[in-house]
Amino acid sequence: MQVKRLTFALVGRRYTSSVMQSLAKIADFLQGTGHHVAYESETAENAAPLSLPVMPLDEIGKTADAAIVVGGDGTMLGIARQLAPYGVPLIGINHGRLGFMADIPLDRMIPVLSDILEGKFQSEKRSLLEGTIYRDDEKIHQAIAFNDIVVSRGAGAGMIELCVTVDGHFMYSQRSDGLVIATPTGSTAYALSVGGPLLHPNLDGIVLAAIAPHALSNRPIVVPDKSEIMVEIVEARFPTINFDSQSFASVSDGDRIVIRRSKYSATFLHPRGWSYYDTLRDKLHWNQGRSARQPIDWGY
Repeated sequence: MQVKRLTFALVGRRYTSSVMQSLAKIADFLQGTGHHVAYESETAENAAPLSLPVMPLDEIGKTADAAIVVGGDGTMLGIARQLAPYGVPLIGINHGRLGFMADIPLDRMIPVLSDILEGKFQSEKRSLLEGTIYRDDEKIHQAIAFNDIVVSRGAGAGMIELCVTVDGHFMYSQRSDGLVIATPTGSTAYALSVGGPLLHPNLDGIVLAAIAPHALSNRPIVVPDKSEIMVEIVEARFPTINFDSQSFASVSDGDRIVIRRSKYSATFLHPRGWSYYDTLRDKLHWNQGRSARQPIDWGY
């Protein structure tokens, strides 16, 4: 039986020689198994000698069967956000520190890729957020975020005052250093560092967590991801809004940002047997206690 030839796009953090070496190994493996391989155009700027085709992101979106990303979670964030409109699945090889999203160990990348080619993998969809900034009634900026949208006081001293409504219902006015609005994926990022809850990525929710709130009674909350969240800048000196900390917009008093779940989602391909709870236990250094492979005998 003839095996279908797939097209894989290789994406990596530029100017990191060890990443490029790993990408070259992956390319050799995939070509050796009869598949098409191309470098993402920015990644290719550091690939020398260049022996593979080069694809811009829009071409990857239209033609690639999957994108293999070698790097950390920041690299995964950027490419996931850009490829989400095309629905291209992502395979993350961890070359960073945490690896919440890039979850395949570097020393296991070839065996895991071999399994994936044989159909031995788990597919998972993750939600994104869309934020639209308005000044008066004019739309001045729009972007999507995979982890979070953060409204903050910016570089200025003093707090920012915000007014938050959900589905047209006033929720609270808040004085703080800012507000994190996060997806379930982003619940393990900035939202976690400001005391927000962990959300399993399959949950349909959005986290709102204040950054250093003036009122200690201002606690994180999770709202349905069908909600429309509006945050108005009431008063601040140099407020900013950032999307995944990778794109920024300067705003002024009176500006509003309307946040909804994006119509796009990102698809991850995990190794077979992958578990979100294993990832949390490993990355957050939770006490292992009794091994999950040794279930408790309740005597039933």
